Amino acid sequence: MLKTTWLSQLKIKLFSYTSHASKGLPRKQCISFFTLLSLCAFSVNAIAALPKEQYSTKTLATQLQSPWSMVELPNGTWLITERDGHVVIVKNNAQSRVKLNLEGLYVAGQGGLLDIVLSPDYNDSKEVIFTYAQGGASANRLVVAKATFNGTDFSKPNIIYKVATDKNTPQHYAGRALVLPDNTLLVSTGDGFDFREQAQVITSQLGKILRINLDGTIPIDNPFINHKNPNAHAVYSLGHRNPQGLVYDYDTQQIISNEHGPAGGDELNYLTAGTNYGWPVITYGKDYSQARISPFTEYKGMQKPSVNWTPSIAPSGMAYYGSKHTAFPSLQQHVLITTLVDKKLYSVNLVSGEFKQSHVFPKAAGRLRDVFITNKGNVAVLTDGKEAKLMLFQAN
Repeated sequence: MLKTTWLSQLKIKLFSYTSHASKGLPRKQCISFFTLLSLCAFSVNAIAALPKEQYSTKTLATQLQSPWSMVELPNGTWLITERDGHVVIVKNNAQSRVKLNLEGLYVAGQGGLLDIVLSPDYNDSKEVIFTYAQGGASANRLVVAKATFNGTDFSKPNIIYKVATDKNTPQHYAGRALVLPDNTLLVSTGDGFDFREQAQVITSQLGKILRINLDGTIPIDNPFINHKNPNAHAVYSLGHRNPQGLVYDYDTQQIISNEHGPAGGDELNYLTAGTNYGWPVITYGKDYSQARISPFTEYKGMQKPSVNWTPSIAPSGMAYYGSKHTAFPSLQQHVLITTLVDKKLYSVNLVSGEFKQSHVFPKAAGRLRDVFITNKGNVAVLTDGKEAKLMLFQAN
């Protein structure tokens, strides 16, 4: 169990790694890579110029209780996770709620049932992947589990991976999952709030992006597979605070994450294997007390963010609107980001490398938890908190 430490008390070995191009790395979180010579920051007071297409708004689900994520099945059914361990099933304009039999589910603070994604062979296996917080107040962790869905209920989820580093805080689980085209799974882990220095410790699995196989084993080409400590073998990248958005851009074969900074310093990062993204050594944010976290906004061997949001927008879910989606051509090659503080849905244009931002679908208002691109290229937005709802923005 970790105990709280502070940056000034910890001897941090600063890592400098060679970045490896993503191997052929599907779609809930399916950005382009640009060589960035300097940090691109921009104001969030953007003009609502997009989308250019006409659209209508529809409510798909209501009275959701602290939802966290959602996925659309090939037949149009929606599955929505709620942090208390329920999944809401939306089918043929009707809602039902089922309780998952999750081993050791820990519902406290930001913990509980979090992400849901489909296995790449879902059509045959009916297999669904979940992330959730497990344990108790004195020792808890993020885990990854798999279950099958029969159309009305789920099998008992089987845990395939546990984050190796326990913590005693109910915050900063991260918990986003992304299936890559090579059938490996990325999972984001947070720094546990009180353990920020662990993001720089390669043998800790806090503050990392992990990469595992779909059976929970470790890919042999992971960047730290030869490290003497097995906790490092699953690490794909390090130096993260609380990344809650993971997307894959199939147009340019790149991975992007977003993450919560403290007071300021929210980030958008292009992810490459073995790279150190700097938290808490480099940051544009301050502590919530307004105390300085670090004197550095750049440091040798650490990757600066592609986008810095200061003040914070609190980016949560993220989806990539790619060239295969045609309902809203004006949004192609944009990333869509829900926000909890700004309470808006933003699009960020990735084509030019200028990261121009627009406030899109203004009826999506309030604390926004997640965003999803549907099978038909429409945009679904999940609100946050009690009495939340799932909205659909549908091109006319």
